[in-house]
Amino acid sequence: MIDVQMMVVRQITNDETFRRLVDRFRSTGGVVGVSGLWGSSAPLLCGVLADALKRPLLYITAHLDEADEILDDLETFTGRSCALLPAWEALPGEGSSSGEIHDERLQLCSLLQSEAPEIVVAPIQALLQPVPSPAALEDNTLRLNVGTRREPDDIVAWLVGRGFERLERVEAPGDFAQRGDIIDVYAPDRRDPVRLEFLDDTLDAVRTFDVVTQRSTGNIKNLALTALPHRHRLSGSEAAPFLEYFPPQTVVVIDRPSDVQEMGVTFWNRLDQPDRLIDPASLLRRIADYDQLHITRIGSAVGAVADVFHFDVQSLVRFEGKAESAVRDLCHAAADHSIVVYCSNEGERARLQELIVGHAGQLPEGLELIIGLIHHGFEWRPGSAIVVPHHEIFNRKPGRKLRRAHASRPIESVLDLVPGDLIVHVNHGIARYLGMKTMRKTGSNKVEEFLSLQFADKAVIHVTTYQIDLIQKYIGAGGIKPSLSKLGGTRWRKTKDRVEDAVSELAESLLRIQIERDQSEGVGYPPDTQWQHEFEESFMYEDTEDQALVSAQIKDDLMRPRSMDRLVCGDVGYGKTELAIRAAFKVVEYGKQVAVLVPTTVLAEQHHRTFTERLAEYPFIIGCLSRFKSPAEQKKLIEKAKKGQIDILIGTHRLLSKDVGFADLGLVVVDEEQRFGVEHKERLKRIRS
Repeated sequence: MIDVQMMVVRQITNDETFRRLVDRFRSTGGVVGVSGLWGSSAPLLCGVLADALKRPLLYITAHLDEADEILDDLETFTGRSCALLPAWEALPGEGSSSGEIHDERLQLCSLLQSEAPEIVVAPIQALLQPVPSPAALEDNTLRLNVGTRREPDDIVAWLVGRGFERLERVEAPGDFAQRGDIIDVYAPDRRDPVRLEFLDDTLDAVRTFDVVTQRSTGNIKNLALTALPHRHRLSGSEAAPFLEYFPPQTVVVIDRPSDVQEMGVTFWNRLDQPDRLIDPASLLRRIADYDQLHITRIGSAVGAVADVFHFDVQSLVRFEGKAESAVRDLCHAAADHSIVVYCSNEGERARLQELIVGHAGQLPEGLELIIGLIHHGFEWRPGSAIVVPHHEIFNRKPGRKLRRAHASRPIESVLDLVPGDLIVHVNHGIARYLGMKTMRKTGSNKVEEFLSLQFADKAVIHVTTYQIDLIQKYIGAGGIKPSLSKLGGTRWRKTKDRVEDAVSELAESLLRIQIERDQSEGVGYPPDTQWQHEFEESFMYEDTEDQALVSAQIKDDLMRPRSMDRLVCGDVGYGKTELAIRAAFKVVEYGKQVAVLVPTTVLAEQHHRTFTERLAEYPFIIGCLSRFKSPAEQKKLIEKAKKGQIDILIGTHRLLSKDVGFADLGLVVVDEEQRFGVEHKERLKRIRS
């Protein structure tokens, strides 16, 4: 456990009902039921039970999302990594994520074959999908020891025979590359690729390495490579239930057995090819070979199980969400309860402690703030113990741990092309992509891949993949299909000239605005405060390298006594909104206002919710101006903004109306500026200068 003296764990282990439950498993085992559990108390109970029994535990859920949440809870409560058996959401081997899921399942099977499992979580859907049998796994495993004799060509032949793809550099599981006496292999059962270094026909060294930097990260003396292509369909003796990897002493936990059984039958009946799955009835018969713990969250009955242990666990009273009232309720509850609050990171913990000390003068004796992620709070009644996640106190969305994904190099855009797509060649203009073609260059025996491009008059040219930077996918506007360019014609050159002139004109306009802004005195915001540090540390995800770099650059801009004008580019989900929130925080903490301009009402509401959740613990007022608000509500918001009573105002084009004003505007955030029209852009220019 994180702390064996942790108060809640002590109360559970001292609970008379829990002691009787442990004695039952140690004596007779069989099928045992528990009831009355609420929230995340079920995974906590199972984590403590696994520690007490010193036996492996397989936790089965009805739904995929539940499995992810249970895994987070178990890892937090036990303080160690637990495993998840992922499920294909389509048929095995189909779908865009098929290869990744196959690799994760294979990695887990390989691990369980060599080590006794501790705690594994699996949704019923994943259990119905067969895995390679232990025998099939062994038949497709290559074992290598440093210092032994082994022909490199034999290893290459083994890899090719099992579906590995030969590349110049490995990128993903299932790839291998050979350069002289070095063979790089990225096996699907390993998290990192390995580099085999030979001296003549002797394996001289085996090293793990980073797929992006290609730098070595460790040495291995004995290596086992398991290879089963993700498109290989298991059949006959090759396929087996996942349960075959668990020893007889395993305890199988079934969370809400009726839901698990119903979901298993539903999934089975929904597929056109149920023969590719394990029959739910057969799986349940297999589970009967193990001791079982059946869990129900509410009530006292657990199906037909005769021996049921009831725990007195209650749900929590909903916190109001506002920082002041939430902290008051928390401190009031600490007067007669022992409370553990789980914060996702140090920033959340430090800020909550600051709020509590500010309200009560000190941290109440019965209140603990711990770093960790759980999803649902509960009250363990026998000892008056409360466990609550930070997000429930402030009514925020729960976070989720980021699982490690396979690293890979960026994929060039041309790999997204399909025959018939329109492309742009930087020198020749617009063409139609016909596909890839393998050819030999004149005077060379080397076979190379070329992209075949068709221009006007059915003229075709072949571009080698080494010149891929000259090609990009055509992106048009308004659904208009352009005509193909003519090879050797002048139209494409004239089009490029016109674009260059337009770009020059735009650049001059930008320079004029920038000169005006540089000549005017701006606001130099102070360095980060303690609040700013705590706020940024409370972000539920770890910053990427680019995100941290851009965040620092934005702060440098804000601290200079010059007007700021910065463009942040990034794909969906890469943290642009978080950067905007941090910049807004710095501005409003200094006492100025922020306007957030977005192109659509839906996006305005989404940003309003996101800003409100992130800033819930701080005394800033956030408003949203959109067509969802009545004229009276809009008028009230505008009046407050003009009086300085709103710190952050989020809105659509309505923000650009002449009647909208601010008492002291310090920052304008524009989301997707390219989606605003000419009139709006002129208004933005006036705001900028």
